[in-house]
Amino acid sequence: MMLGLSLSAVTTLHVVISLVGIVTGLIVLSGLFKSQSMPGMTAIFLITTILTNATGFMFPFEKLLPSHVIAIISLVLLAIACAALYSMKLSGAWRSIYVITAITSLYLNIFVLVIQSFLKIGFLHALAPSVPPSEPPFAIVQGVVLVLFVIAGIAAVRRYRPALS
Repeated sequence: MMLGLSLSAVTTLHVVISLVGIVTGLIVLSGLFKSQSMPGMTAIFLITTILTNATGFMFPFEKLLPSHVIAIISLVLLAIACAALYSMKLSGAWRSIYVITAITSLYLNIFVLVIQSFLKIGFLHALAPSVPPSEPPFAIVQGVVLVLFVIAGIAAVRRYRPALS
């Protein structure tokens, strides 16, 4: 039991929070392309992505795992994104710093989603049965996701010009 919750309940909570973070992150990303700030959606994205990483540490573990390293990196990026957005108000270079750190955090969430999909979804697991997945279909999907995020990141940095308030 963690915080009075069963492992199953923690898993469900973690997955739901993760999916909300991913969906809201994709919505925020689409807004960046159109210079739309979306303050409410952005706050939900940042909070749920922080919670996704934090709840990942609620699972039992005996040693530091790659998933923990990804979570730590993401939490650092999210702290920078929050500082850029809320403290520095996206002034000067902080606009690009915000875009890059927020998009990279979203990418890391989706990176983990792809891994979990190949581990838990039958037909995908059949394509890459090793744990962790390492076969060509898995590598191709992760490569495509990475390329799409690099392109999206470049486009968002170029296009996102929020109105000054």
